[in-house]
Amino acid sequence: MRERQKYSSGQKWESIVGYSRAVKVGDRIYVTGTTATDEDGNIVGENDAYAQTVQVIKNIKKALKALDVSLENIVRTRMFVTDISLWEEYGKAHGEFFSEIMPATTMVEVSNLIDPKMLIEIEADAEL
Repeated sequence: MRERQKYSSGQKWESIVGYSRAVKVGDRIYVTGTTATDEDGNIVGENDAYAQTVQVIKNIKKALKALDVSLENIVRTRMFVTDISLWEEYGKAHGEFFSEIMPATTMVEVSNLIDPKMLIEIEADAEL
């Protein structure tokens, strides 16, 4: 089995559910569903789809950096949003980070996330 590197953000859900924020195996990195929380677990940008998306991507960037990878390595993102009518706000923030990287992406509306204040959760896959 290939070496597995794990990164934990320290958020309370990781130990309860039993997952890592990001896992690197060989040349692939998988970033789990990431939300707009700060280091203390507080939601950033309440009721602001754009601000939450920016925070989510910053959290993903931090996880990748801990594994010596950058946003440029992302090949796919999956956005789970609670209100698809706000797609332009989510998309604007996503585009500000990824307009040159252009990963494959998906945006899907879901009924709820783990906290009702959360508007978006993003998964990302990266390759070296």
